[in-house]
Amino acid sequence: MSRLQGKRTLITGGTSGIGLETAKQFLAEGARVIVTGVNPESIANAQAVLGSEVLVLRADSASVAAQKELAQAVQSHYGQLDVAFLNAGVSVWMPIEDWNEKMFDRSFDINVKGPYFLLQALLPVFANPASVVLNTSVSAHLGEARSSVYAATKAAFLNMSKTLSSELLPRGVRVNAVSPGPIDTPLYDKLGIPDAYREQVNKDIAATIPFGRFGTPEEVAKAVLYLASDESRWTVGTEIIVDGGRSL
Repeated sequence: MSRLQGKRTLITGGTSGIGLETAKQFLAEGARVIVTGVNPESIANAQAVLGSEVLVLRADSASVAAQKELAQAVQSHYGQLDVAFLNAGVSVWMPIEDWNEKMFDRSFDINVKGPYFLLQALLPVFANPASVVLNTSVSAHLGEARSSVYAATKAAFLNMSKTLSSELLPRGVRVNAVSPGPIDTPLYDKLGIPDAYREQVNKDIAATIPFGRFGTPEEVAKAVLYLASDESRWTVGTEIIVDGGRSL
């Protein structure tokens, strides 16, 4: 198959989980791929998995300067960019009384500010037409306890799929969003849940999903692939929810 044949693509947070799986599927569909990450081990693993033809770059999503440097690297490597999947993000769940200003700012820096200024820096690089896919979350629609900051970042990011669509469509840039529910990825390993409780926590989360299980990175990547491809060329400013019915 060649749904992305020759398309020049960028995947942020592409060294593990949904991002890495999406990179694999993009490559299988004929795309040229750049992925980013921050963890040296994950970067090395992604390079080994994806192969030497894939450019794997270190880029901190929280840093506006790093996003500008990334855009320059993309332009130097490709000239123009056909597809961007803005996937890098963090998921921190805590009660309101545990948050401080520094932690709050970092979540917004990684999940909202960095990607926003990456898009700004990529404006001269985007081809016409081009497709941008934002990885948001069903948490943007829900009122789950302990998710106040995380959900707020994702709601802000999700809204950009509409506001930036209105602004960028005249340039030929489509912006859409994919909103996963609970997905079996390393992201859940970073929530600080003790191993002794992990199995019970997973069961509790799965019980809230009508489908009865976590989703897989492959299932989310299929939605991203559709939004990235020309098959969705008349799809603008919309959201594909991939959550096993979690938000019903």
